[in-house]
Amino acid sequence: MTLRILHYSDVENAYDDPDRIGRLAGLLETERDENTLVVGSGDNTGPGVLSLVEDGAQALDFFDAIRPDAETFGNHDFDHGPDRTRELVEASPQTWVSANVREARTSEASEGLDAERRSRGADESGTRFAAEQGVEPWTLAETVEDRVAFVGVTTPHTPEMTPEAAGLEFTHPVDEVQEHLPEMTEQADYVVVLAHLTDAEPLAELDGVDAVLSGHTHEQEVEYVDGTPIVRPGVNGAHVSELTLGEDARATHLTVADAPIEQSVADALSARVSSSGLDEIVATVENPVERTEEASFVGESRFGNFVADAYRWAARADVGICSAGGARTGGPLVGDVTAIDLVAIAPFDQALVVGELDGERLRETFEQLRLRELHADAPAHYVGHVSGATLRWQDGDLVDARVGGEALSADRTYTLATDSYLFETDHLLPAVGPADEIRSHGRHYEAFVEYARETGVAPEIEGRIRLE
Repeated sequence: MTLRILHYSDVENAYDDPDRIGRLAGLLETERDENTLVVGSGDNTGPGVLSLVEDGAQALDFFDAIRPDAETFGNHDFDHGPDRTRELVEASPQTWVSANVREARTSEASEGLDAERRSRGADESGTRFAAEQGVEPWTLAETVEDRVAFVGVTTPHTPEMTPEAAGLEFTHPVDEVQEHLPEMTEQADYVVVLAHLTDAEPLAELDGVDAVLSGHTHEQEVEYVDGTPIVRPGVNGAHVSELTLGEDARATHLTVADAPIEQSVADALSARVSSSGLDEIVATVENPVERTEEASFVGESRFGNFVADAYRWAARADVGICSAGGARTGGPLVGDVTAIDLVAIAPFDQALVVGELDGERLRETFEQLRLRELHADAPAHYVGHVSGATLRWQDGDLVDARVGGEALSADRTYTLATDSYLFETDHLLPAVGPADEIRSHGRHYEAFVEYARETGVAPEIEGRIRLE
């Protein structure tokens, strides 16, 4: 028999659609047999609308039904803080593996550790995260014929992307996997890395690693590095990766849409949605508003205009902005649109804030919407979205910026509305910071719901962003 591993990742908003998460559970249960293992590679407790309401507990309905063999952390699994993550680990049935997430360093840890403490997971970088709740750097899972070592690693950039994780340390993924490889290869027939990071190729290049099952990047992917597969199933529970290991490693993707529904999971999530009141219809949309990757990154889009308009409207600001990656992709907004549909656009526990900037710094902020530092090789169209402003780009440079139809003035002060994340971190827009904030207006996703109630959902392309 051939060893088979089914892999899900970045489930995220799938919990907000009870039928979809029910089908994901149904596919995993239908496809599982005595020589199949089931694993996850992060962002499977958040983000999402129900994740906001339930602090990640909505994932337990899914975990209890499919009982994974191993799971690692994604950056959004820390959205509700490390203490909540520990609680979810303790309440879930699977073994969690994490080789590179550590508790904050203490002065005692820095003075050196004896062998007994090292055996409990401590080293110069601090104790392993959630070791008391059972998290291991790696675990051994067995089928009727094979033993597989699963080791987990999470992107070291997690504290930059998820401020709630700022108290943890994320060490180098390759170094940590390499440290455990001798022991894993001695005890297992295969070594598989569960990785939640962008660049998985260095892990696949390690001698002794048979496959890398990864998340974080939302595109579906199967690539081979000297015969070692790197596999990503994509986002929101639409697909499951299927990896077979034997003489040759091969991977493909299974589609969830036509799978049978695991009714117990669908019913449990439906009950959570109903009890939260998020199934209220707040608008009816005739012209579908697409929420694809293309709609997020083409510059101006109807989707981006809706988000930026909602921010500016709710905060009564001169300008509203949304970074290109600040809104989540998903199915189109069409027909009866509920509160959960709108909160799902950006299901993060952040405030809607207003900052005050002079014309020179506002222009600098507009220039950074292209995300050049974060994505140095990004094409010219990789820009954020604006409301109340028009931007003209030429050969990748911002050549004209106007607010309210008038050119920016260095002598004028402007108000800028966006989510608090962009003010709290220099990860995306270093031109703005906490000192610029002058007021806040509740949770940022509430703006989408209130704006839709008041004006409907009918954004149009208006020439706000021009690429030449």
